[in-house]
Amino acid sequence: MTYKYSICHPEKENIEYINRPILGNEVAEIAKNYPWIEKLKFSESINPEDMHYSPSIDFTCIENGKSFGLTANFDKNENLEFSLWYKRPKIVKVLFVLLGEKEKMVVDDIWSINFEKSLKYLEHFVNENYLIIEELYKK
Repeated sequence: MTYKYSICHPEKENIEYINRPILGNEVAEIAKNYPWIEKLKFSESINPEDMHYSPSIDFTCIENGKSFGLTANFDKNENLEFSLWYKRPKIVKVLFVLLGEKEKMVVDDIWSINFEKSLKYLEHFVNENYLIIEELYKK
């Protein structure tokens, strides 16, 4: 599988899109090596009116359109933590089931995940272990 990704910088209004295809092993390296703490500290130093996003990276699988995003913040003890965003096709009921069901892309999110666990779920995404990720959102 190949991926593209986007980065939300705290001080920039426009999202940075990197559309050059990358491989799964590059996904993990980009997430591991991203300067999360520096970006968070920087975002705390700028005027709140100039802040556009929390530091985030979103990886999209080119072949199937599924995406997995990480958004960083500090917990109350100033430890790095993440919210995880998983976009995938899901069967949804249309008009209280009166019109049946259809598949549509939905985004599930979960908050307060430490860095190591976040990287583990990103690995599951890259390795196409989607059911493991979906179980995370059922808890």
